[in-house]
Amino acid sequence: MSTLACENLTVRVGTRALLHNISLALGPGELLGIVGTNGAGKTTLLRALVGLTEPSSGRVLLDGRVLSAWATSARARQLAYLPQGHAVHWPLPGREVVALGRLPHGDAQHASGRAAIEQAMQATGTQAFADTTVQQLSGGERSRVLLARVLAGAPAVLLADEPLAALDPAHQLRMMALLRGQAQQGRAIAVVLHDLSLAARFCSRVIVLREGRLLADGAPAAVLDDATLAQAFGIEALRFSHAGETGLFPWRLTSCTLAAPLPKNSIEIHS
Repeated sequence: MSTLACENLTVRVGTRALLHNISLALGPGELLGIVGTNGAGKTTLLRALVGLTEPSSGRVLLDGRVLSAWATSARARQLAYLPQGHAVHWPLPGREVVALGRLPHGDAQHASGRAAIEQAMQATGTQAFADTTVQQLSGGERSRVLLARVLAGAPAVLLADEPLAALDPAHQLRMMALLRGQAQQGRAIAVVLHDLSLAARFCSRVIVLREGRLLADGAPAAVLDDATLAQAFGIEALRFSHAGETGLFPWRLTSCTLAAPLPKNSIEIHS
């Protein structure tokens, strides 16, 4: 299985820095939750990690090799990206959309490819949409088909940007359980989330971004503490324990204002 890393990653648009010197590594078996306010740099980070946004400085490494040194086909077999939103421009049945995930392998019409497609559809509960044109599906149903497309490619590293958007609560739980199961099988998975309670419950590790900087990185219980939640989001959380698990629920605003600037080079690392 593969490792994806970035070193001193900075992304600028004109004079505005969207990411500031981000360094992190994502390894096999991890389900990494990426959280932060709107505009914190979450999507920019994923796009830079997958090679869709060119860093202004720093570098991205896949298995120790600079991402740009990988052949496109080889990189596509190792690294997959599920972007934000569920727009689909192809008037294709669900099964054919999922089959697109096998393009890097070139075996969609072979037994190995068909088995991977079926397995991905079964895992995401999308078999019922196999013969339905994706434009006829709801946003949540399309999101599950698109996740099945990514899983059909059997990538070693998967980056997903807000995959829970448009999903009902039951499917949000199923999605997070599925992603956690994929990580437990050895994949390296990073997912952008706005639901802190799901991040705390399902992720093995969480990073918090604020104003393009890495504010905290570590185990969910350590990272999503009162001080970090106040600094990053301006909120307090209600914490609870149920059936042997602990969790949190965003409860109320604090007196902390998000307008206060983040001190330069302010990075807290929680272990």
